[in-house]
Amino acid sequence: MAHATDRPGGTEPTTAWPGSPQPLGARHHLGPDGVAGTNFALWAGEAEGVEVCLFDDAGRETRHRLTELTHEIWHGFLPGVAPGQRYGYRVHGRWDPWTGARWNPAKLLLDPYARAVDGGYALPAEVYGHVRDWPQHDLADTVRDERDSAPYVPKGVVVDDRDTWVDDRRPKTPWPDSVLYELHVRGFTKRHPGIPEPLRGTYAGLAHPAALAHLTRLGVTAVELLPVHQFAHEDHLLRRGLRNYWGYNSIGWFAPHAGYSASGTRGQQVGEFKRMVRALHGAGIEVILDVVYNHTAEAGEHGPTLSLRGIDNRGYYRQADGDPRRYADYTGCGNTLHVVRPQTLRLITDSLRYWVQEMGVDGFRFDLAAALARSMHDVDMLSPFLAVIAQDPVLRRVKLIAEPWDIGSGGYQVGAFPPLWTEWNDRYRDTVRDFWRGALPDVRDLGYRLSGSSDLYAWGGRRPYASVNFITAHDGFTLRDLVSYERKHNADNGEDGRDGTDDNRSWNCGAEGETDDAAVLALRRRQLRNLLTTLLLSTGVPMLVAGDELGRTQRGNNNAYCQDNDISWLDWSLLDEPGWRQLCELTARLVRLRRAHPVLRRKAFFSGRAHGPEGLRDVAWFTGRGTEMTEEDWYAPGGTLAMFLSGHGIPQRDARGEPVTDDSFLCVLHAGARPGAFPLPGPPWAETYELVLDTSLEDQSRPPGTVHDAGTEVPLPARAVLLLRAGPLRTPGR
Repeated sequence: MAHATDRPGGTEPTTAWPGSPQPLGARHHLGPDGVAGTNFALWAGEAEGVEVCLFDDAGRETRHRLTELTHEIWHGFLPGVAPGQRYGYRVHGRWDPWTGARWNPAKLLLDPYARAVDGGYALPAEVYGHVRDWPQHDLADTVRDERDSAPYVPKGVVVDDRDTWVDDRRPKTPWPDSVLYELHVRGFTKRHPGIPEPLRGTYAGLAHPAALAHLTRLGVTAVELLPVHQFAHEDHLLRRGLRNYWGYNSIGWFAPHAGYSASGTRGQQVGEFKRMVRALHGAGIEVILDVVYNHTAEAGEHGPTLSLRGIDNRGYYRQADGDPRRYADYTGCGNTLHVVRPQTLRLITDSLRYWVQEMGVDGFRFDLAAALARSMHDVDMLSPFLAVIAQDPVLRRVKLIAEPWDIGSGGYQVGAFPPLWTEWNDRYRDTVRDFWRGALPDVRDLGYRLSGSSDLYAWGGRRPYASVNFITAHDGFTLRDLVSYERKHNADNGEDGRDGTDDNRSWNCGAEGETDDAAVLALRRRQLRNLLTTLLLSTGVPMLVAGDELGRTQRGNNNAYCQDNDISWLDWSLLDEPGWRQLCELTARLVRLRRAHPVLRRKAFFSGRAHGPEGLRDVAWFTGRGTEMTEEDWYAPGGTLAMFLSGHGIPQRDARGEPVTDDSFLCVLHAGARPGAFPLPGPPWAETYELVLDTSLEDQSRPPGTVHDAGTEVPLPARAVLLLRAGPLRTPGR
């Protein structure tokens, strides 16, 4: 093993006490003879030696050799090391990139189990394990860089573990009752006028009563936080003066991202995150984390050496077939974690359990989940990752959401994940977008999406709530931009328009971008009401994106991953404008309507069969002429579809075992550019109908409340949704 004195600026390492191989990471406790200290344990399967390096406040480094090796885990106990101590690892071994061996003890490595991280990545040349600027770029990754990276990289922090989580306040909202709200901790709070300036952009800001008040007014049941694991900024962004705003570039899976902490980065971020979760739980809101376990911030073979690459490159990453110098890339980010390997699978599941048991979170949305479900090459729904999750007594009880695709061959897996999992349903997104912009060839697909996507999920015991319905997400246009732009406007990203999808399925309503045309603006607001109403009346689990209810715009940028500025931050002043305030009020009203009516949040798929003495089918479909849909009608071009939901055909029981019944509703969706009239269906469906919602109206603060007799032709405004409550049938003879 090379000694620290073999490198410039090194000091002779001392030897740690033996310690324990369990648990992995740095854990402070009482050691032999009651001596307080910290145990360090690191899996480094094929390494030849490991040093744990401690740093004082002046940046001076003290190295300690770990001599104990148990089941490929290097470990040792350092007496006197207390919470707040900064540390990292230097790992020794062969340098032979041609075989995938990339050990370089000149590079200080972040502990993958670090529970807090202090400092940021600047990514100068010294941070790369190879000579980044080698004249022959195609060979640069094969030449080892001997310069010390310690001054340029963040350090792990030993954390006090005494603040244990109490599990008695979790909302535990059932899936059918859930309404998700995707938000960015920094972007949601950065410009909120009710949050004190020092707390904006932080976990404490999201826990502030002003932030909680908006969430509770909307009525959402869970926040889905964009990545809060410690992440790094990519070199190409830093060179352009930009930053990774979204955070899909993880490097520490146990550490809350330090940049979102108002209280400090020497372990204080852990307590602040826990207090945020407790505050959200106190408001009845679950916390779901968007997690990135498919790749890391170390990128491809020309990327920096920050953690796993220097610990055991071949043990943690998938190598390309026949060329272990390079990486298999199913993620588009340069590398893919090798989840089939036990140590990688353990890292992921240990991290997940930590966030549930010790940080209090309620579930996870897995970025590019298909990459995690790959066995050796192909996506496999019996893969080790899915099998471990299915039997884990902690993880199988929390909410599990898959982004069911990656960029590799066979990576599109919508509808294929097993029971326990829900999925982002992009088929729903595309269909609803196409319907309201007048681009659907017929309404077959719309019928499936409105009723829970049984064509995708009615197998293996899966239920309608397997479908997370969404129209927008962080990736793509905001809802306002969806009706304001027909092409992306990503010049601020500095990538010459190469980034971001060109398949936006958007319609600008007659003018590209911002306009003063009153008619265009009115149509856009109507389209927003149509989209939100469709989403919140559909069977499945709706997901809103923070700010869509306010009319947030990214000025046409459909890939704002690097825009940590007012392009991405929520503009709360929009609530001062009557039109946007009304949109927010409509969103809250739709959420309340959904919560009040179990027929809108069914636990089972529709059967299409008659139920009860009335002989009503649980769902019925009507054309724009008011007639029941025939097989031919489903295939015919059409911009109108009506859905009757029977409140007497709900196949579920309440807590006392009694049948659940509800009002029945008729929902008419009309995407046509011209107004019309819709004949209301008579018995056995209803005798009368009360108009509950008409999205053609700007002011939705007062429900219309108009009652129509069956058979009446109700006015059907252009591009609008009508929701009508069906009145009871009259008893014969009365």
